[in-house]
Amino acid sequence: MRHPPNIGRALSVRDTALSERAHGLGMAKEGFGLVHVYTGDGKGKTTSALGLAMRASGRGCRVLMVQFMKTDGAYGEQWASRELGGLEVRPMGLDCLIHADAPSPADVAKAHEGLAMAAQAMSSGDWDLVVLDEVNVAVRWGLVTEAEVLGALRSRAPGVEVVLTGRYAPPSFVEMADLVTEMRCVKHYYQKGVLARDGIER
Repeated sequence: MRHPPNIGRALSVRDTALSERAHGLGMAKEGFGLVHVYTGDGKGKTTSALGLAMRASGRGCRVLMVQFMKTDGAYGEQWASRELGGLEVRPMGLDCLIHADAPSPADVAKAHEGLAMAAQAMSSGDWDLVVLDEVNVAVRWGLVTEAEVLGALRSRAPGVEVVLTGRYAPPSFVEMADLVTEMRCVKHYYQKGVLARDGIER
């Protein structure tokens, strides 16, 4: 069977990453420790974070995504992460509709559980990249506070890269971040009646 050019080198890089991950060593993390914010009304915030997570995992990094607004078993990335070594996705949303103006005590408690999990992961140094998925929305809806998230960020161990996703990123997150990307919706097929699809939106 003929392989494409350079496939041998690609496989060698992959095998090296997998080998180092298996021994808990990881690959070099030169320059790690920055904060990203992916916000705006356009599609692609979580998708971008997942792409970064996959890239980091492929380099032998240990990646954790804590999902504040998603339920277990409802999204493709949750299933994929079980097959992709080095990437763990932990959904912390309840299987119910959150009322933005009046979240239930159970929703608030679950969001705080998720934030405590993310804070512990960031401060422990056991993870190279930690993604707080939809945390901006969680703040906007009063599930957790800006101060609580900022405190967790400031307590992170050296060399831990962090991504915050979701609409409504507050100015304090933007100010603290090293990189801010705002997704802007120019056109969306939702306007044509195309609803969320398995494998694309979930």
